[in-house]
Amino acid sequence: MRFCLAGASGFLGTALGAHLREEGHEVVRLVRRPARGPFEASWDPDSGDLDQSVIDGADVVVSLSGAPIAHWPWTSSYRRELVDSRVSTTTTIATAVARAPRPPVLLSGSGINAYGEDRADTLLVEGTPRGPGFLADVVEAWEAAAAPAVDAGARVCFLRTAPVLDGSGGLLKVISLPFRLGVGGRLGSGEQYFPVISLRDWVGAVSFLAEDEDASGPYNLVAPEPSTNAEFTKALAGALHRPSLLPVPSPAMRIALGGLSALALGSLRAAPRRLEEDGYAFADHDIGEVVAAALGST
Repeated sequence: MRFCLAGASGFLGTALGAHLREEGHEVVRLVRRPARGPFEASWDPDSGDLDQSVIDGADVVVSLSGAPIAHWPWTSSYRRELVDSRVSTTTTIATAVARAPRPPVLLSGSGINAYGEDRADTLLVEGTPRGPGFLADVVEAWEAAAAPAVDAGARVCFLRTAPVLDGSGGLLKVISLPFRLGVGGRLGSGEQYFPVISLRDWVGAVSFLAEDEDASGPYNLVAPEPSTNAEFTKALAGALHRPSLLPVPSPAMRIALGGLSALALGSLRAAPRRLEEDGYAFADHDIGEVVAAALGST
């Protein structure tokens, strides 16, 4: 198939593009500079500038662009960027998909925080109502931006992605550093659920949804067995053969990180119900397997 990939240079986009090419697919990368060769196309999502022929020729469009969530501090201007960077890219792509004579599949980036920032031990599946909070509002606007493609009858899947763990980059590269130095520990009480997914399962799930002609709507991209922060801490420390003796108190996290602390202290017991019902076979089911898979690439 012919894929068009926005956000191709990021942590997830790089891994997905490499996998697709290995599987024999053609991948055209959307770039915000002059294109270099036939497998790149220039675009400017802020102005809505995108070569329509690139979308017309695609079988699947994957939109992963957006300012990083794991950024500090969350100033008022950066909060606007978190929303605007997702809405502008998705709107530009969805509008082009809607204009295509044969609308391609759209796999649109989204986040597991669609369900809020702290839902305690409530099981969160795709039919669970949205939760409150800034990040939930971001996801709502992000998914709504795909409306032109949905209204045009394109098959659209929303990738409600949990933190993706891999030794090559992303969250794990940052969060594992204190553990490697022997000063890691649980965050807050450690009882909060911490949804994650391995990089190979994230890539596998996206590829699965691209090819499943019946798939549409929201999908939770998260490992099947929910784990707590304490369980994650234990698994990571054990895999690195390091102690985990220095817990970080919740008040200190909130003072140091402000709104960003919700990512670490909030509890989201999410499950990939629709992926499992549709037949996707996970490689890594629990936190031990996810951590082992992630560290295997270091």
